[in-house]
Amino acid sequence: MSKVIVVGGGPAGMFAAYFAAKNGHKVTLLEQNEKLGKKLYITGKGRCNITNACNMEEVFKNVCSNPKFLYSAFYSYTNEQVVDFFESYGLRTKVERGNRVFPMSDHSSDVIAALGKALKDAGVQIRLHTKVKDLLTHVVPDENSAGMEPQKMISGVLLENGEQMLADAVVLATGGKSYPSTGATGDGYRFAEKLNHKIIEPTPSLVPFEAKEAWVRQLQGLSLKNVSVRIVDGKKILYEDFGEMLFTHFGVSGPLILSASAAIKPDSFKKHPVVYIDLKPALDMETLDKRILREFDEAKNKQYKNSLQKLLPGKMVPVIIGLSGIDPDKKVNEISKEERKNLVNLLKALPVTITGLRGWNEAIITKGGISVKDVNPSTMESKKIKNLYICGEVLDLDAMTGGFNLQIAWSTGYLAGNSIE
Repeated sequence: MSKVIVVGGGPAGMFAAYFAAKNGHKVTLLEQNEKLGKKLYITGKGRCNITNACNMEEVFKNVCSNPKFLYSAFYSYTNEQVVDFFESYGLRTKVERGNRVFPMSDHSSDVIAALGKALKDAGVQIRLHTKVKDLLTHVVPDENSAGMEPQKMISGVLLENGEQMLADAVVLATGGKSYPSTGATGDGYRFAEKLNHKIIEPTPSLVPFEAKEAWVRQLQGLSLKNVSVRIVDGKKILYEDFGEMLFTHFGVSGPLILSASAAIKPDSFKKHPVVYIDLKPALDMETLDKRILREFDEAKNKQYKNSLQKLLPGKMVPVIIGLSGIDPDKKVNEISKEERKNLVNLLKALPVTITGLRGWNEAIITKGGISVKDVNPSTMESKKIKNLYICGEVLDLDAMTGGFNLQIAWSTGYLAGNSIE
């Protein structure tokens, strides 16, 4: 039986603690907050999108950074096993649009309660309000390693109050830097860097965009359900997809935009790419032109400003009228073919210039972190420090929205906890 300390009571840390304890180890879980899973409470708008029920090949396709590293983790603990785990602890689940898995109750607190039950069942000792200041290591003497750098081994943690806790193994599951209000500090990067691990610069991901155009603010709160977006830097297409988006007081957000922020390299945003929104993706240019002609025919004596209500959400009509360059008071039967063509182009490619990303306070996850090259993908053990295991968002792993980031946390947490000898 080994003495194990898990640093961080998020999803990866809780899973690592549970499976290490289930294997007979004496496990202490340290969490700096007043409760476990603080970030889990707010995921999925407080509903907690536990995982995604698609096949594992599809799961891999939704991982943005280092999917190959996750091969062992994902196949050691699949999305089906995650659902089975929660069901076994009394949490009923349901599958929604896009194969997203949620608790039947729609309450993330029920996910936390199931995890709490599991940790109690496994005999994990939990210490809240406990902040780790540093990781403790010692050098392993090896007479056969003449001329080589001596192997360092973990020996425990130093708490902020000065207490030293010794352990045979430590799991680092401190999370990333997103949502600092939940206690995310990036401490894990500091601990790892001090022990010679490479850190890929952390940047906010699954985060909304700030926009240049003033008219975007007029549409604040408007959600568009079936639109497609194309994000372009000059002639280069950075991202394309179909789905739902939202206008805000600073720019654009919603699932389509958040996924785009994860798929595009952070440096690309410095060049102010343009989001082209196709408001009518089901119609090609010609069909849309005919549809507009029909609307105009039905309202031939109306002014242009009163003619688009059937075509667009009410909030959007004055914005499109203004951007189209057509006189709002013009009768629709006086609108020229050229003016109509410009309107069609606008509806098929409404341009929004991105001036930047929102910050850590609004980022769902972190892109970047501890380099996976310094971690054994089969065990989650550090290649630099023996008996130090690293899992979850603190690693340079991130994925699209839809439950994939939590799957990374569950799978890497399981592998770390299960690999401790």
